[in-house]
Amino acid sequence: MPADSETPPPLGLPHTWRPLGVRLAGGFFGAMLLLVCLVMWFNFDPEVRAAVTIGQRLTLLGFGLMAAAAMHALMRCRVTASADRLVVVNGYRRREFTWPQVVAVSLPAGAPWATLDLSDGTSVPAMGIQGSDGHRARTAVSELRSLLDR
Repeated sequence: MPADSETPPPLGLPHTWRPLGVRLAGGFFGAMLLLVCLVMWFNFDPEVRAAVTIGQRLTLLGFGLMAAAAMHALMRCRVTASADRLVVVNGYRRREFTWPQVVAVSLPAGAPWATLDLSDGTSVPAMGIQGSDGHRARTAVSELRSLLDR
């Protein structure tokens, strides 16, 4: 097979990469945890439910909200390429880079996510491209590299 077949076709801009595995797991397991908690609560005897104080209920609600916020942060990660910039959203932090600022993108074997090397010598994680997505992540890195080469 010729080496040209390794090069992805040109992308239309803007283009967004999002982690598939994290989004599926977060949505599925979050919904399942909520369902299990609700089923357990309604299967308790009325006396047991009445014995749970308002403080205990608020504590459980607080833990649930913190877990939901953490999962939402992971699920909203993305990398968006447009004609003039690259936007990286990691959790609740959003960073914008002009194309000359981004020198390279890498995803070493076993790395949890891609890394952007910047012109000032620093690097930034790009959690929108998750290594656990396998071939999909390698394709995303290849597409992003082709945009950097333009």
